Amino acid sequence: MQKILIANRGEIALRIMKSAKEMGITTVAVYSEVDRNAPFVQYADESYCIGPAPSNQSYLRGEAIIELALKIGVDGIHPGYGFLSENADFARKVKAAGITFIGPSPESIEVMGSKLAAKAAARKYQIPMVPGTEDAIDDLEQAQRVALEVGLPILIKASAGGGGKGMRIVEKIEEIEEQMARAISEAQNAFGDGSVFIERYVAGPRHIEVQVLADTHGNIVHLFERECSIQRRHQKVVEEAPSAVLTPELRAAMGKSAVDVARSCDYIGAGTVEFLVDENRNYFFLEMNTRLQVEHPVTEMITGIDLVKEQIKVARGERLSFTQEDLKINGHALEIRVYAEDPQNNFLPDIGTLKTYIRPSGPGVRVDDGFEEGMEIPIYYDPMIAKLIVHAPTRQAAIDKMTRAIQDYHITGIKTTLPFCSWAINQPAFTSGDFDTHFVKKYYTPEVLDHFDEEEAQIAAMLAAMMIEEGKNAKQPIAPLSNLGAWKRRYKN
Repeated sequence: MQKILIANRGEIALRIMKSAKEMGITTVAVYSEVDRNAPFVQYADESYCIGPAPSNQSYLRGEAIIELALKIGVDGIHPGYGFLSENADFARKVKAAGITFIGPSPESIEVMGSKLAAKAAARKYQIPMVPGTEDAIDDLEQAQRVALEVGLPILIKASAGGGGKGMRIVEKIEEIEEQMARAISEAQNAFGDGSVFIERYVAGPRHIEVQVLADTHGNIVHLFERECSIQRRHQKVVEEAPSAVLTPELRAAMGKSAVDVARSCDYIGAGTVEFLVDENRNYFFLEMNTRLQVEHPVTEMITGIDLVKEQIKVARGERLSFTQEDLKINGHALEIRVYAEDPQNNFLPDIGTLKTYIRPSGPGVRVDDGFEEGMEIPIYYDPMIAKLIVHAPTRQAAIDKMTRAIQDYHITGIKTTLPFCSWAINQPAFTSGDFDTHFVKKYYTPEVLDHFDEEEAQIAAMLAAMMIEEGKNAKQPIAPLSNLGAWKRRYKN
């Protein structure tokens, strides 16, 4: 495999290219008109415009991407995450064109793309499941009967769902008819599939996922777990590895279950098996994501394994170069997602220009991003600016390092989730490890971030005064923002 096209954009495209280049592989970027000057486009060995800004006219044009790949002699296509990454039809067409799809088979994507089909496959390996229906349900009387059998509250979920769409919590039996109708309608509109099923609602769950890798020679390993319970709108904001609550025994059991889920669909490549863990530390299979996860860097940090390189090696037909016994957990890693969102306004997107953009640095600090200072955040795509990842010997040391890195991450021109993440990782429930997916609902109010805005204003005023004073005596123009993190720490005391 000498030449790879990355069918994606932003930070994940750039991250894939870096690993590919280290393997001596030529990289190809496809981009929309609005991304013409993006770092991933400049970094690629070859770049081609694929269409206008809207994703359905650019990054989702699978056939156009394949046509281009054939024209320029591409050996493999890496889909990243989002867009076409879990599109079985795209994977099938890539394969039919004689190009290697750097991901699982179309059949695996199809099975795990349906929550009902995924549960049916995993059930063959006695994977723990949340009590509920095994098939889609649309009959009201049956739904009411199931609700009484599994016990209220229940969760009505879309089979093809994700991100909280097509999901309804029902606490009273008389609410089932209305909530089921809403879930079916929302699922149909969002996914073109109105199939829904019922599960018992797990109160106070933790969202814990396990990374798996599988080659074409029957070898499957897990690379331990990631804790992903800090979420807003059913989407993750803070992730860490390992989880603070898993015992070695529970870790081994969940790892084995994750490997069995991968085996149940003949999985190839990197994938993630997601579980719910209740307050009694019982775990239940939730779903499998048949792609690279946004939060994969924390796994890389604690294992020393480059997951993108492993994806490429597996796609080339190579055997995994390590066994389960070779894998060890080294230290602790935290990741925060830096979104262009206003956490004091219900996390609504805050699109604008990155007037100031200064990254943190230092040992054990990693920034995966796709922007530079002066760039605009496009309105057409996910508002994530970057992922900030840290690694340290212990969990508390990782929290301390992340706190410092957030202080050193200076962004102006837009609102971001940096203040929220700084608050979240230092909130007592988080530092103690005693939290669940209701963390934001339980502990967060916009007012807790008021002092962050005040602090930033004070620092900006101090910096301005310092710049004026030092500028009077400077023989050469100074670059006062070059060491902003140190200034911020100095002047906040």
